[in-house]
Amino acid sequence: MEQLVDIPALIDKSKIGAFQIGVYVLCGLCILMDGFDVQAMGYVAPAIIQEWHVSKASLGPVFGAGLFGMLAGSLVFSVMADKIGRRPVLIGATMFFSVCMLLTPSCTTLEQLQWLRFVTGIGLGAIMPNVMALAGEYSPVRSRVTLMMLVSCGFTVGAVVGGQASAALIPSYGWQSVFYVGGAMPLAIGVLMIFMLPESMQYVVLSGKRVERVAQWLRRIDPSAPVNADSRYLVHEKAGKRGSVAELFREGRARTTVLLWLVNFLNLLNLYFLSNWLPTILKGAGLSTSMAVLAGTILPVGGTIGTLMMGRMIDRSSFRSVLIPGFLVAGVAIVLIGRPEASLAFLCLAILVAGFCIVGGQPAVNALAANYYPTTLRSTGIGWSLGVGRVGSIIGPVLGGELIRMNWPNSTIFVIAAVPALLSAVMLWLMAPPQPAAILERDFA
Repeated sequence: MEQLVDIPALIDKSKIGAFQIGVYVLCGLCILMDGFDVQAMGYVAPAIIQEWHVSKASLGPVFGAGLFGMLAGSLVFSVMADKIGRRPVLIGATMFFSVCMLLTPSCTTLEQLQWLRFVTGIGLGAIMPNVMALAGEYSPVRSRVTLMMLVSCGFTVGAVVGGQASAALIPSYGWQSVFYVGGAMPLAIGVLMIFMLPESMQYVVLSGKRVERVAQWLRRIDPSAPVNADSRYLVHEKAGKRGSVAELFREGRARTTVLLWLVNFLNLLNLYFLSNWLPTILKGAGLSTSMAVLAGTILPVGGTIGTLMMGRMIDRSSFRSVLIPGFLVAGVAIVLIGRPEASLAFLCLAILVAGFCIVGGQPAVNALAANYYPTTLRSTGIGWSLGVGRVGSIIGPVLGGELIRMNWPNSTIFVIAAVPALLSAVMLWLMAPPQPAAILERDFA
């Protein structure tokens, strides 16, 4: 007997079971690779400097090449994922990243390393947009943002693993060993995804490709789901043009698209400025090297707490009611970091709050993009928003270096650094609240 099955409604009413948890774990493992790569490269750099007898400054283009690669990957592969699916792009990007990591120890010159870091970044750039899209598409609306932001904590876990692995491996086996481990890990994750990662059901239905697989996935979410070979599926959106950047500016989306790009640019500029320069500035302000580094590590700690708490807060209220006050508070906290008379305890508290709002706010901005765009544009919307934002991640450290070079006082530098946070709040305030999508009862055999 033919059944009409409402996919979003079935996901919303079902408990989160082992199948969905498996999807979240695989998505988190993908993001873990990103965090591992960033932290491991930072630890490997001193060993390369010593072995190759190069200057610290000469590694600047190497770090920049990775960021440019991620920018390119975000722009290109997010569009491809909306055309051919999340699953093949995620698996392909993971395997590609594995090969690049395994090839890195063969580099013998800075030029080779720079080019390979760029190519590696392209693979990494495909990860975040598709992970966020897929995690959201398998989550019930009641806890969607919480789950998406929980998955994004894989980046922090990866950074910790990358740091610990590098510290343990480099003294005994050399810097090359970090990349061998870093290449084996995504290879294993890629194999797991081949056998365990499903495609987005909404994407499959809207694309009309191999729709018979949807019944299998729905039964794994809810064994009592009324699905069979004759089932037809209901989705709450139309099958628009897939993977088109131009579509991000049509049907009333232009304003929100531009504002999302600006928020990403401003917040990633701030995040990378603080992450790269905070310990150096604090040391210059009179803290010991160990205390400056310790104070700097409070920023990602605050970000982890913010990521875990903001998701629940947004699910209970809205993106605007959480992120607008969050960025305003961040602006105040950043200004307070630059107060020369502040005590160490006060300084650490200000850094914690800034991390909570800036670092913790970035996954929320990604989740906002994922919730705003329809399935056929979701990966493209997240990817291009992040891609534009990565321009800010490149400018932030450079801008910080110029401000320091000009010997401006810390109080002035941090007042300037507060401006992007305040502007982010303004951009979100200008962003019209998304209207509920019209329910389009479209049948798919």
